[in-house]
Amino acid sequence: MTTTLCELPNEILYQILICVPPTSIPTLQRVSRRFNDLSQPLLWRYHCRTRFNFWSEEHEIEDRFMEAVAKTDWKKVFSDRHSRDRSINNEIDSIVASQPNRFEKARKIIGYGYDAKDTLLRHLNVSDDAEDVLARRYYSDAVLAGLHRTMAIKEWIKLKEGQPVPLERAIAAFDMFVLHGRKGDFNDVSSHLDLTAEDICIQDPEFMDQSPRRKAIALAEYLRQRDLLGLQSDVSYHDLKNNFIGIALQGEEHPSLPLISVVIYCCVARRLGMDAHPCGFPFHVFAIIKPPPGRNNSGHNAPDGTTQQPMYMDPFRSSQEVYVQNLKDQLQAMAIPLSHHVALLDASSTSEIVQRSAKNIIKSVQHFPRNHGGGGPLFPDTESAFYASLWALILLPDGNPSTSGGQRARHLSFLAEHLEKHFLMDAWLLEDHVLPLIRNPTQSRQLLENVRVIRSSDRMPKEVKGRTAAALNSVRYKVGHVFQHKRYHYQAVITGWDAECCAGEEWMAQMGVHDLSRGKHQSFYYVLVDDKSVRYVAEENIGTARQEVSQDLMALAGQHFKRWDRLSRTFVSNIKDEYPDD
Repeated sequence: MTTTLCELPNEILYQILICVPPTSIPTLQRVSRRFNDLSQPLLWRYHCRTRFNFWSEEHEIEDRFMEAVAKTDWKKVFSDRHSRDRSINNEIDSIVASQPNRFEKARKIIGYGYDAKDTLLRHLNVSDDAEDVLARRYYSDAVLAGLHRTMAIKEWIKLKEGQPVPLERAIAAFDMFVLHGRKGDFNDVSSHLDLTAEDICIQDPEFMDQSPRRKAIALAEYLRQRDLLGLQSDVSYHDLKNNFIGIALQGEEHPSLPLISVVIYCCVARRLGMDAHPCGFPFHVFAIIKPPPGRNNSGHNAPDGTTQQPMYMDPFRSSQEVYVQNLKDQLQAMAIPLSHHVALLDASSTSEIVQRSAKNIIKSVQHFPRNHGGGGPLFPDTESAFYASLWALILLPDGNPSTSGGQRARHLSFLAEHLEKHFLMDAWLLEDHVLPLIRNPTQSRQLLENVRVIRSSDRMPKEVKGRTAAALNSVRYKVGHVFQHKRYHYQAVITGWDAECCAGEEWMAQMGVHDLSRGKHQSFYYVLVDDKSVRYVAEENIGTARQEVSQDLMALAGQHFKRWDRLSRTFVSNIKDEYPDD
């Protein structure tokens, strides 16, 4: 007996529609009344849930997923999101294809918020066989990194304005600067902490019935037994990765400095009903657990009108309680005045913990550099980590009015320099969030001029440098040529050229150009080095590349090139608008 489409139950038809691409559903419904009569909210909610992993906060998507399906027009939600997806695709295609206005297009994408992340990740994970694989990966990664930084900066701005920001979110903002396409964003950090708190209660069903003191000790035992706190014995204390809560929660070794260990401890403790805070003790960070109102940490009722003492934990080192007298003795041994003891033994604000974390990162970057063997980009990368710290210290300076102005000025000079070298796309963030903080008119004008120059450079079409003139026949190497410097032995790729040295006399004197065998009257090349630096190299110093192209250079090459050509052993140019004959 044959069953017709009209006779199939709704459940079967619903399963059929689930297998149909969402963009084809309206067409299918136009040609079949039976499909058109099906209730659609469940179908469109299903596609919203399965097609997109990341949503901007304004959607409040998790709450809406939990509500009755009829309360939301899920078809409209999907349609709006799909429309954004297409717009972002178009912007990325345009960024990859053309040099002018890349920063403005990137800012437009970032304006979509976390709705843009799914699309950016698809471009970032494009097939190795794609015609423009290097360029597409480079620029999608650059825009995604800009989106993450924007989200992080917004959290610190909330703190600056006195708005409540969860401790883990304020600290995970540093992870957002170094994240790129990896897991470990705000949501991942919160999810790991949630799951940890849930597992504690599963492992010990009576956990919540214990006194605050017993819970504090049991929590430290649980976290330390699972190596979620502290460092392995063979890990360098000041290694940069030890400063990031996302790495600590997700990494196999779970490395963390005392500050990060205490933040993890306090965030899980709060989920378990404890009033836990970091305590900014000199040279170390402890956790302070305050008793609930009307009770002490032993779980007993407190006499009316009495103030109950908090307890202290050092989860980085131990699962045992740290007695306050020991801490007072340490402060006294440091010759710290008694008048300062109360503040140093009290809970630190979230802003103070962010400041302290930023200083830890700077110390790791500046004083404990990591060896890099050229095996691909380091994670976390030092430039992004240092940049994050500068932003944090500028937005959340020392609370002392007499010193905060000078500190901000110093950090600002580093920030401007770092932005111009590595983060030009962030010029609008500087203009929106840093310029209003500057009180020095000279510094403000200089920063505004820097932003203007960056924007003008982004908007202007590039000068065309063809090889038609007879004088240019002497330019031996083309854009995309990989070489090894004859004197300094670094690996680099040519990204541009001049028929002869166009640098100023001061630079030529400093670099000894006139001492070269061919002097300044030879071709000079703009080159991108695998350490991210950009240099100007005389043709006589261009040597033969003796090694395979390093992973570092391959990751950077997308800024100027579409892909690597294995046959010619050169990079395929993506700057034909500037060098049409190369």
